[in-house]
Amino acid sequence: MLGKLVHLGIDAIIISAFLAGVKRTTGLTPALGQVPNKDIRQLLRSYLEMGEYTFDFAVVIFGRSSSFERTR
Repeated sequence: MLGKLVHLGIDAIIISAFLAGVKRTTGLTPALGQVPNKDIRQLLRSYLEMGEYTFDFAVVIFGRSSSFERTR
């Protein structure tokens, strides 16, 4: 049971980080204004902010690694 919860939590973080990457590269983001419940909207906003943090953390880790290089 605990293993399944951890797995679902990690999956949720990966999806959130993916959405952060989409936001950074395309500017597209979920339309949170369409969510009628204010509390759910705030929960989703926090979830997306966690993805931004995770994405930033991954960029720093990959940037320090010799296995990755920046190309522009």
